[in-house]
Amino acid sequence: MSERFKPSVTVAAIIEREGRYLLVEEHTPEGLRLNNPAGHLEAGEGLAAACAREALEETAHVFTPTELVGVYLSRFVRPATGEQISYLRFAFCGALGAEVAGRGLDAGIVRTLWLTPDEIRGSVARHRSPLLLRCVEDHLAGRRHPLDLLTTDPSVYG
Repeated sequence: MSERFKPSVTVAAIIEREGRYLLVEEHTPEGLRLNNPAGHLEAGEGLAAACAREALEETAHVFTPTELVGVYLSRFVRPATGEQISYLRFAFCGALGAEVAGRGLDAGIVRTLWLTPDEIRGSVARHRSPLLLRCVEDHLAGRRHPLDLLTTDPSVYG
């Protein structure tokens, strides 16, 4: 029997304001890259809560997910090592709140940027993941699903 497939579950915040999208520029093993505010689901949390937490950690802004943009499966091969990683991403859009005074950005995050869709399309070589552009394009296309599509069983919370 082969080893069970276990993709890394991630969440991403697709944040648009006045025609621009909030991205982060971050250090990765492949160099400085752009990404949606995103990160891994942690034990004991639901998907929308994980997205709110990751957005806060990476942008220092409160983010409230209101809709699911989409669910995405991708595979990444790390150029330096050949390591293969599969990601199952849940992307949310929602309301960006205030910046939390005195809060720094997560380790590895250099800065936040507001880019237009054309600027994002023109920077594909700097994207951490092909899902960055795909999520933005899906958001632009109006793809939205209610959060009640997702259920977190109470057993997850302990």
